[in-house]
Amino acid sequence: MKKEKIALVTGASSGIGKEFAIQLSKMGYKVVLVARRKDALEDTAKKCDGESIIFPCDLTKEEERLTLFKAFPKVDFLINNAGFGLFGSFGNNSWEKEAQLLNTNILAFTHLLHFYLSKMKDAHEGKIINVASIAGFLPGPLMSTYYASKNYVVRLSEAILEELHQEKSPVQIAILCPGPVNTEFNEVAGVHFALKGVSASYVVKYALKKFSQKKFYLFPSLKMKLAHLGTKICPVFLLRKVAYRIQKKKK
Repeated sequence: MKKEKIALVTGASSGIGKEFAIQLSKMGYKVVLVARRKDALEDTAKKCDGESIIFPCDLTKEEERLTLFKAFPKVDFLINNAGFGLFGSFGNNSWEKEAQLLNTNILAFTHLLHFYLSKMKDAHEGKIINVASIAGFLPGPLMSTYYASKNYVVRLSEAILEELHQEKSPVQIAILCPGPVNTEFNEVAGVHFALKGVSASYVVKYALKKFSQKKFYLFPSLKMKLAHLGTKICPVFLLRKVAYRIQKKKK
């Protein structure tokens, strides 16, 4: 009897998360759709092949995360995608919004990663894609907390990658690092990207293809690959100024 494969996708109500759910369902995964908006999850489920499970959940609340873990103690593929951005000078935005971003992009993200990675290591199998951003390699004036949260995703994932290598674990991990993508992110963050965004469908298709080839850094466009190279070459003071100028154009 063929083993059922389960993929858990956070932020599955829209954008990249929604596309991951749809494309993984077409690959034969039973997808668990996690986000706060039940109606949006129902729309995602309609576009998925095969069986999908809707699990409305506010990941910023620990008790709801624990309920999720109890319901799904083991998954084969984790798409750790839930997150959002916030535009404005640090200190000008409300603390409530800053705290919500930190709770979603860092605390909830880390809790899911810790829980499911531990299970996968015990089982000697499993796959994880952490959704980062090209922002994870830059300082981000005018979106400072968001950029810092994606720096956290990048560095934590890189450290875990080395730990898995040293432990000779077969668990696979990668980070998806897109630039502008045409999703609800722009509206939530209150920005208009200066660069033209690519489709979420393309980003996910590229990510899954490269992930199947055992790639760790998933940059779904030549511009983002060049941008990543630039972060290695340019001094930080210049990166700060360039990032600020780009951010200013978003309003």
